Amino acid sequence: MSTAPITLTVNGSPRRFDGDPSMPLLWYLRDELALTGTKYGCGISQCGACTVHVNGAPVRACQRRMQTLAGASVTTIEGLHPDDAHPLQDAWRSIDVPQCGFCQSGQIMQAATLLARNANPTDADIDTAMNGHICRCGTYPRIRAAIKAAAERAR
Repeated sequence: MSTAPITLTVNGSPRRFDGDPSMPLLWYLRDELALTGTKYGCGISQCGACTVHVNGAPVRACQRRMQTLAGASVTTIEGLHPDDAHPLQDAWRSIDVPQCGFCQSGQIMQAATLLARNANPTDADIDTAMNGHICRCGTYPRIRAAIKAAAERAR
């Protein structure tokens, strides 16, 4: 029994998926589309490294199955801004947030959702929104500073 192809949009481009519908979105992005900015961290939706946007909401790509994405719009770190100049990306660079950098695309994608919903977040707002995103290097103070800087630049 074959399944119907899944059509979706990734970073503004229409895509068609003909594979195993139970495949996690993460592997489709990385292995089939070569969008390697989204990282595999824990594989159980606990670290946030694989965060992307699906229909504007942050999701953990390691646990989101392709069969749930028919007609969906997916945005990865590569699609956040065409020139990598989203206010968060600029702030991340100017504040020199990454240490190892592994978790940073997931951190930025989560922070982008926060700023889309709250243009002037407090420290508590940032902590709540970013809760569950693990940075093994402990760059949390720089992450918070970059989110505040990006919010200021966007206003």
